[in-house]
Amino acid sequence: MSRGMSAARGERARAPKPLAVALGTLATAAVLVAGASPSPAQVPPSSVEEEEGAKVLALERQIESAVLRADVAFLNEVCAPDFTYTHGDGWITGGPVLGVDTRAEWLASLAGRYSQREVDSQRIELHGDVAITMGRVRARSGAADDPPRAFSFWYVRVYAQRDGRWQYLSHRTVHGPVYED
Repeated sequence: MSRGMSAARGERARAPKPLAVALGTLATAAVLVAGASPSPAQVPPSSVEEEEGAKVLALERQIESAVLRADVAFLNEVCAPDFTYTHGDGWITGGPVLGVDTRAEWLASLAGRYSQREVDSQRIELHGDVAITMGRVRARSGAADDPPRAFSFWYVRVYAQRDGRWQYLSHRTVHGPVYED
């Protein structure tokens, strides 16, 4: 049978949606890192889990605010030493990424970069000491040498609780950037 065909109906198989593939891959990795095993039934979150989830989402909003202000001291404290920031969604379809920054590279790039930046559509999964967040960032560039442009992107981020606090480990853009202009 040729590639891309469904054995059951002889129809062309649909490729999985890139966002679904990316989310599934990162969720699986986080579960393995946490040492958790999947449960056959969904268990409602406990009040402790809800509280921890709220803390992570609040931290994420603080991070976005710090990115807008280029608050490198705060971001350096909250980002893990091995933090990575993957730009662009080409990687989810087998193409190239726009770039991957280390913590130092990402922090060095922030000064004057944005005139607006906020997160919305936040969601979270908790897996013990690992949290996976998903959401959208709406932003406007603010660099003096480029005309301002409004854009948005969807992301998946990974956090881990270390030494009693949540630390930002990884950012991956899963859709975008999409420019409005």
